[in-house]
Amino acid sequence: MECCRRATPGTPFLLLAFLLLSSRTARSEEDRDGLWDAWGPWSECSRTCGGGASYSLRRCLSSKSCEGRNIRYRTCSNVDCPPEAGDFRAQQCSAHNDVKYHGQFYEWLPVSNDPDNPCSLKCQAKGTALVVELAPKVLDGTRCYTESLDMCISGLCQIVGCDHQLGSTIKEDNCGVCNGDGSTCRLVRGQYKSQLTATKVDNTVVGIPYGSRHIRLVLKGPDHLYLETKTLQGAKGENSLSSTGIFLVDNSSVDFQKFPDKEILRMAGPLTADFIVKIRSSGPENSTVQFIFYQPIIHRWRETDFFPCSATCGGGYQLTSAECYDLRSNRVVADQYCQYYPENVKPKPKLQECNLDPCPASDGYKQIMPYDIYHPLPRWEATPWTACSSSCGGGIQSRAVSCVEEDIQGHVSSAEEWKCMYTPKMPTVQPCNIFDCPKWLAQEWSPCTVTCGQGLRYRVVLCIDHREMHTGGCSPKTKPHIKEECIIPTPCYKPKEKLPVEAKLPWYKQAQEFEEGAAVSEEPSFVPEAWSACTVTCGVGTQVRTVRCQVLLSFSQSVADLPIDECGGPEPASQRPCYAGPCHGETPEVNLDETDGLLGGLQDFDQLYDWEYEGFTKCSESCGGGVQEAVVSCLNKQTREPADENLCVTSRRPPQLLKSCSLDPCPARSRRDIGTTASGCLGY
Repeated sequence: MECCRRATPGTPFLLLAFLLLSSRTARSEEDRDGLWDAWGPWSECSRTCGGGASYSLRRCLSSKSCEGRNIRYRTCSNVDCPPEAGDFRAQQCSAHNDVKYHGQFYEWLPVSNDPDNPCSLKCQAKGTALVVELAPKVLDGTRCYTESLDMCISGLCQIVGCDHQLGSTIKEDNCGVCNGDGSTCRLVRGQYKSQLTATKVDNTVVGIPYGSRHIRLVLKGPDHLYLETKTLQGAKGENSLSSTGIFLVDNSSVDFQKFPDKEILRMAGPLTADFIVKIRSSGPENSTVQFIFYQPIIHRWRETDFFPCSATCGGGYQLTSAECYDLRSNRVVADQYCQYYPENVKPKPKLQECNLDPCPASDGYKQIMPYDIYHPLPRWEATPWTACSSSCGGGIQSRAVSCVEEDIQGHVSSAEEWKCMYTPKMPTVQPCNIFDCPKWLAQEWSPCTVTCGQGLRYRVVLCIDHREMHTGGCSPKTKPHIKEECIIPTPCYKPKEKLPVEAKLPWYKQAQEFEEGAAVSEEPSFVPEAWSACTVTCGVGTQVRTVRCQVLLSFSQSVADLPIDECGGPEPASQRPCYAGPCHGETPEVNLDETDGLLGGLQDFDQLYDWEYEGFTKCSESCGGGVQEAVVSCLNKQTREPADENLCVTSRRPPQLLKSCSLDPCPARSRRDIGTTASGCLGY
């Protein structure tokens, strides 16, 4: 062997050592593998559908133990089971229904997603809280978890990728494509607010097309969700969703949860029909529905074959085109369906030479369209679209399309239409502005401006477009009123005002800070970041923070940012005043004009200093009915310490507040004394 020869002078010793080591390593691996017999045939699959496991064995030929494993596994039967087949784990539990447990028969239901031992067969007796491990291991091929392809083999959970290979970490994207990039679907999310009337008790929330995935809807309010479906064959159905549970609707699994104040609807998908989610009125108050799902792009451009050659002989050219193809119905549709998706890019036509054989001298062949590379093919040419006939709510726009041809000098002239028929004619009419027109949206009424008697209450009225964004264009004639009178049935201890008072600044509100950390959840919620440092080192300054609207996507375990208006409830403040103490030990003097610029106006400054009631004075009488007056103080709302009254706005000082006290009758002697005193005063 070459590696055993003595090194001649000049031979690198390092290379020689490497060759020796490589030879030993290869020989040791051969010796180790040589101790095993060949692998045997693969066993029958543990399942006929839904993904099972098969194994192969080999025998150790050595009298001693062999290094390595004597068994190997692979997946098999990776086809979906029919809906009527049921859950594989549930079948294993039901096999124990005819076996007594502690002297009694039970109907056993599967307990899935056990975090400690997902590959044991745990079952629950129907109608009871009894959970029993009926077998230490489930059958090979049983899913470890309901929302995963990982499977149990010989009692251990093995990782399975979307390519159905053991040990593979490849996953599906949100569109359901294995190892995909998410380009075959689009995220759809939005919010719907019910505006039902006495004559219209239900309405459509959103249509979710066939093939959609990871659907989640949350209804907040007294109303009720229900479903309508339509299969590709045209069969229609309806499900009222009357109770909590997991249902099979047109072969799609629907997880519905019903709570006193909300309803949650989840569908993993892909949907096997078109679903229409509707809302049915159940009370006088309106409800809000937030939805999110991944919609497949069902219309795609498809390149056509080459059209017939422009000439029968002597050299011609032929082109391809692109047509819009419906992936569900497997048919060609109008181009506008593909233009709806911005992700779709229409492929450019391809050009190639054809019929290059020279034409014979006889008349047996005839050129019908003799074009060459310097003479372009006739083409369709269109004028610009006209303005839409309506700015919203659906309109029509048109254009003129004609066939033109260009000569060698580049002059364009009209041509007969048959010359352009090698490619489809462009549409001359199309719908436009099909979105809903803007409409007024009235928010909740504010509290009444008074605590007794007659006052006013206000609400915000916004003009909202089809994207739920604040816009213009709503008719002023149909705008709901923004204020109205209100009456508080509490008697007032001061003369009633003849007219309702206008809204005053909320001096009576207490400063509240919501500093607890908000965690991202599966419901859209506000998540504020930490406050910044105060903008000053002494005196009055400001602090700011960022507030985001976020939602946790449970299927991908990722956090998505949403528009602020998709989060319900009050939005945490993004700015607040801060007081860093007096500067250089001096008594703070605050100039309201300067403070207006520093804190963004008088309203922000008053969030730091404001009037508040602090108890009542002593009763003016000990019996027979007296009066107590509320004590008004100027407080620093952050430190809760009394402040100079000059720091509070005088015009916002709360009105005098009186209440009756010592209402118990006085003793008889005291009444006579009071009467005598009163008589003396009258006599005087």
